[in-house]
Amino acid sequence: MTPDLIFREARREEVPAVLALLRDDMLGQAREGDDTARYLAAFDAMRAEAANHLIVGLSDARVVACYQIVFISGLSLSAARRAQIEGVRVRPDLRGQGIGAALIRDAETRARAAGCTLLQLTTNRSRRDAHRFYDRLGFTASHIGYKKSL
Repeated sequence: MTPDLIFREARREEVPAVLALLRDDMLGQAREGDDTARYLAAFDAMRAEAANHLIVGLSDARVVACYQIVFISGLSLSAARRAQIEGVRVRPDLRGQGIGAALIRDAETRARAAGCTLLQLTTNRSRRDAHRFYDRLGFTASHIGYKKSL
């Protein structure tokens, strides 16, 4: 059963709750820091970018899920506008209740409203459960992603 959810733009005071979600797995524990000021500065920078949004899922006024969505205009694919989603998280004790699927539906709705024709994401190779989740929702593992630390 999916709890009652509200998806909306995150507020600055919710950044610590989002950070807790990002830290709540083996990968996040290793890569997320403790300097809250750094994350608040990043949130402020995101808010200053019109096409960059941090979305939270609320149940009983508590942050239980989140994702970031960035709208990208480009020339490829017949000048397609695309939406990139990042940092998709659901509180561990609430997984398996349809919150993740509702979160992705919200992202799709926002992407369509922004004129996007493609919703894309990357996920770490080790996240096998996430791969099955995205497959089930109609995503296709169509590309190989590369990253380079700077």
